[in-house]
Amino acid sequence: MASPSAQTREPNPGNPGLDHLPSALIATIMTKLDVPSILSLASTCMTFRSCAAHILSFIPNFHLLDIAPSMDLLRPLLPPDNPYLRSLKLDCTRLDDSSLDFLLRPSLQELCLRNCADFSGKLLSKLGHSCKDLRFLYLSSVAEKRGRSVDVLHLEELLSGCSHLETLILMFDVSIFLRHNFARVWSLASSKLISLEIGYISSVMVTELLSPAVGPHQSSNHPRPSILPNIQKLCLSVDYITDTMVSTISKCLTSLTHLDLRDSPIMEPRMAFDLTNNGLQQINAHGKLKHLCLVRSQEIAPTYFKRVNDLGILLMADKCSAMESICLGGFCQVTDTGYKTILHSCSKLYKLRVFHGTHLTDLVFHDIAATSLSLTHVSLRWCNLLTNLAVSRLTSNRDLCMLDLRDCRNLGDEALRAINTLPKLKTLLMDGCDISDVGLSYLSKGLTNTLASLSVRGCKRLTDRCISFLFDGNSNRELRELDLSNLPNLSDAGVLLLAKSRIAIAELRLRQCPLIGDTSVMALASMQVDENMCRGSSLRLLDLYNCGGITQLAFRWLKKPYFPRLRWLGVTGSVNRDIVDALTRSRPHLHVATRGEELGTDQWDNLDDFYAQDYEEVDELEQWLLGEEDMSDDEMEDALDMAELFE
Repeated sequence: MASPSAQTREPNPGNPGLDHLPSALIATIMTKLDVPSILSLASTCMTFRSCAAHILSFIPNFHLLDIAPSMDLLRPLLPPDNPYLRSLKLDCTRLDDSSLDFLLRPSLQELCLRNCADFSGKLLSKLGHSCKDLRFLYLSSVAEKRGRSVDVLHLEELLSGCSHLETLILMFDVSIFLRHNFARVWSLASSKLISLEIGYISSVMVTELLSPAVGPHQSSNHPRPSILPNIQKLCLSVDYITDTMVSTISKCLTSLTHLDLRDSPIMEPRMAFDLTNNGLQQINAHGKLKHLCLVRSQEIAPTYFKRVNDLGILLMADKCSAMESICLGGFCQVTDTGYKTILHSCSKLYKLRVFHGTHLTDLVFHDIAATSLSLTHVSLRWCNLLTNLAVSRLTSNRDLCMLDLRDCRNLGDEALRAINTLPKLKTLLMDGCDISDVGLSYLSKGLTNTLASLSVRGCKRLTDRCISFLFDGNSNRELRELDLSNLPNLSDAGVLLLAKSRIAIAELRLRQCPLIGDTSVMALASMQVDENMCRGSSLRLLDLYNCGGITQLAFRWLKKPYFPRLRWLGVTGSVNRDIVDALTRSRPHLHVATRGEELGTDQWDNLDDFYAQDYEEVDELEQWLLGEEDMSDDEMEDALDMAELFE
């Protein structure tokens, strides 16, 4: 039995329908849409399908990052004779070197290829030969699959061939290239290059890249050519952030406005491989820096910047009065004195992020209202000495739209009462805080009606009642991302309340909730945001990893036609490996994670700046690509029974 929406309707003579519009008008409208929207229209009727096929032959931008298409699916969507194609963005999980001739077009100016693990170094070489007009290039995970290799000669052909590059983002480990040739190759890079981001590189290679050795026939006084002379933005993940590397960057990159350096040492570094007060005062030697990020991650080992204290911050602040964004992570010797210096010296600061501020207390924000600051983004993660008083002082910045207070253990309900007075807040992250259901109720009573993303992961005191408090009346209707993971007292009853609220949630995380079971999946599958949308249609990401009550029954509700927009799914693979594999085969464009990995993009693979999801788009992409499957009579009966819960 087919779904009601799929049943044939008799034509209305008085209303001939959109497919009777002039083809030129339809084409003009379609050219304003993105690729998924064009394909969604094409799945509705033959007229739109024919028009879409014509549009795809001259479309300038082809962006398809939501799914990982195979070559068989791409061929009809990317006609090889499109001379107008300027921008191409793809998830290449299912592609390899055999697709290079098809993908790389001379007309391209912007290229983003994610998850290139099955490509070899030929990808870089072919880019240099075929795409000489590129301005923007993003590549991730190149040659990470076993048996694939990449050589410095491939990088040389890329840099020498793409002479117009302005932005280059290489999100993979470039330390695999031979060191003795690495610096020489970068001398071939485009003089127009203003932005460079690298997923991983050693600090020694960075220093050698920017300060190439003197040639055998050159004196030490001989002027050396400048490498990357016009770089304005530099983002690197390195093994160690060192004085030598920071000093070299500050000295050689005279136009630098944006510096982002992150490391994650496997052990406590020695003096020669660490950042000290001396290195910190070398930052912003040319006075142009606007954005600074220095982070030492504890992901691998509990290491910190132990050789930087308040004096180093004071010396840096003297040169950074025009700074607009500062991110400091792992500075365990810096106290309130250092952080207050930043707030009082940088009058243009609007983004402040501090991670692992072990000595950061409420005193930093005691007189923040007396400053001229207008902060919009604040992150104070793992700052365990902060209390509700600090949040109360911080909310004097009425323009705050993003607030990250994760793992600040001493924050409670009074902090939420203060946060509720922020009229522009869109993102609130409170993981691990000591908040209760009553605290969340404050978010539904005050000025904060713009909240789009909320995370309360690991807030152990929360129960099912927090859902009813959060969506009391017409509050928080704009919420699209909700993280309720690791809540031991959240049960299926709470998810039923969420489904009944009819909030158009796009990302829902429920991982490690022992009381969440099959009933929650059934409720979400049957959820209907409004009468014009199909059931379960709003969810694009659903994380159910290690939920105690999930059984094989839930997987029946995870297959088509339920959750038609779902692109990311987290489950426990041990539930039944065969069922998980069958689900993956039946929904090839669904990313199914079974080992506990976090869903979505990570810090080095975030395309939010140039790719935004449209949560209101009706997703019929799989219908276009794979064809539509009918619901069985049993499935329809179950769906109708579950729908009664929401009436």
